[in-house]
Amino acid sequence: MSQHWRKSHQENSLSEVFASIPIPKGGGFWRNLRAFIGPGFMVAVGYMDPGNWATDLAGGAQFGYTLLSVILISSLFAILLQHLALKLGVATGRDLAQACGDSFSKPVAYFLWIICELAIAACDLAEVIGSALALHLLFNIPILAGILITILDVFLILYFQNRGFRVLESIVMALLAVITLCFGYEMWVAEPVVSQVLHGLVPSTSIIMDEHQLYVAIGILGATVMPHNLYLHSSIVQTRAFEQNDIDRTKAIKYATWDSTISLSFAFFINASILILAAAAFHWNGRKDVADIQDAFLLLDPVMGTKWASILFAVALLASGQNATVTGTLAGQIVMEGFIDLKLKPYLRRLITRLIAIVPAFFVTWLWGESHINELLILSQVILSMQLSFAVIPLVWFTSDAKRMGKFVNPTWMTWFAWSVSAIILSLNCYLLGQIFFA
Repeated sequence: MSQHWRKSHQENSLSEVFASIPIPKGGGFWRNLRAFIGPGFMVAVGYMDPGNWATDLAGGAQFGYTLLSVILISSLFAILLQHLALKLGVATGRDLAQACGDSFSKPVAYFLWIICELAIAACDLAEVIGSALALHLLFNIPILAGILITILDVFLILYFQNRGFRVLESIVMALLAVITLCFGYEMWVAEPVVSQVLHGLVPSTSIIMDEHQLYVAIGILGATVMPHNLYLHSSIVQTRAFEQNDIDRTKAIKYATWDSTISLSFAFFINASILILAAAAFHWNGRKDVADIQDAFLLLDPVMGTKWASILFAVALLASGQNATVTGTLAGQIVMEGFIDLKLKPYLRRLITRLIAIVPAFFVTWLWGESHINELLILSQVILSMQLSFAVIPLVWFTSDAKRMGKFVNPTWMTWFAWSVSAIILSLNCYLLGQIFFA
């Protein structure tokens, strides 16, 4: 393996902040999995952030269960791509941003960095809007005030970041448990028809033929497969203190993949639940116009005949927004250091990202009113989808290169499958651009 790529574990940027987490010598499957579990959940929360809520609600209310297949396919894409990301980090000791910085000229690296920063800003925009909406729904705080309150996230995340990486992982998993319990209840009271749900998991040609379905479907793709999560996962998987030899790296890849797959399965359940809830509560009750989080909150209790559905919906939304904030903070640090070797104080880095998100959210709400918040939320997810190819293509290229990966290079079937996924993503994005600008 090239010495240029075989960097030591200690050179990873996150190790400057977090001590490496020990893993057991030997031990059984569950003991090893317990040591490696965590980074996958950190990544998975980005796949269920408030941006997903807007696209999933829109898809379920307007088209019933049809777009469930898009969530399933997107989740399978995510499992593959996150596996490649963690494998890159473990096998080379370099995260995706560092790998791009090593391999590309400075102009290309700067371009990719800017593109990735736009994706992080779009994701943070969804978190700002989602958290502000949740505060408004739960405590009747004006959305403009809620948007400004989200600045406090900066200091909250920094406090927990200084307590260590395991503390952050524990908080994320606790909030994920809250979201899962909330939607478990929602599914229980919604009583969806199982046969219709299963039918929705089968892809339909109408998704491609109908530009409205396609727009929401690509928004779901952008919300489900998050470009900055590929950079994040390739870095935080290195917080485990495995030895730098082939045997230990093979073990690390194995258990990190289990961690990632289990975590993304939870994300699939949450995303599917949001769409199923919207379909069962609104689409099949003649309320196909409900694609707004606020409308969904107001109508859930009357439609489902319970007083808890709306409250738990908003609680899950708030937990979702706070969870995704953690990953956005870490991803921003990783890409800035990896692409251009620029190090900022964590609070300054976080503050800049949050202000970039707050400004458009604040002015859209102020100038055009709260009714346009949901459109901004869906647009943020389409923007994420547009950035995806710029992260996926380098990732597939690097992990398919034997000189870089050594014995951990992708097998031929995985290489072809990964390039096919990249082609699908790129084709859908090009088609959507054509619909937007030339239709």
